[in-house]
Amino acid sequence: MMTISPKRKRAPLPVAIFLSALLTVPILSGCGGGSQTAAPPPPVNDTVGRNVNNPAPANQPQEAKKGLSTGQKIGITLVGAAALYYLYNQRKNAKAEGAQGKYYLSKNGRVYYRDAEGRPHWVSPPSEGIRVSESEAQQYRDFQGYNGRQTGRTLTDIAPQEAPAF
Repeated sequence: MMTISPKRKRAPLPVAIFLSALLTVPILSGCGGGSQTAAPPPPVNDTVGRNVNNPAPANQPQEAKKGLSTGQKIGITLVGAAALYYLYNQRKNAKAEGAQGKYYLSKNGRVYYRDAEGRPHWVSPPSEGIRVSESEAQQYRDFQGYNGRQTGRTLTDIAPQEAPAF
């Protein structure tokens, strides 16, 4: 009787080298990538924990306002996006540092300033709003929050594309 002995087949040398190289890639990629500059610290969100007193919940319709009263013509209240844009315009060219210094507009439509360490701090509009004269408020009439209005433009509409997104 004749017996056939199975012979081991060897993988060709190039295939063996290729598979060995594939196994070493994860090991080598895990080793450091050289010197990298440290990223700036993460932004600080100063708005956490604030309570905004909203007398009219969002699910209740508000009364339609016919026009401005005499008192409103003297001082219009800016809240929300209109107030943030007002604050940004007031301080975008300031020379000081910190909260009283220069304000920036990010890609996502938020206003921030940088502290002495270079960390960004988000700016929130005051919950009571900002009272400004009618002539000064006219440039903000298209924004949400102009005289308490719930509709209008937001700051993402005017955010520069080269600004950081944070």
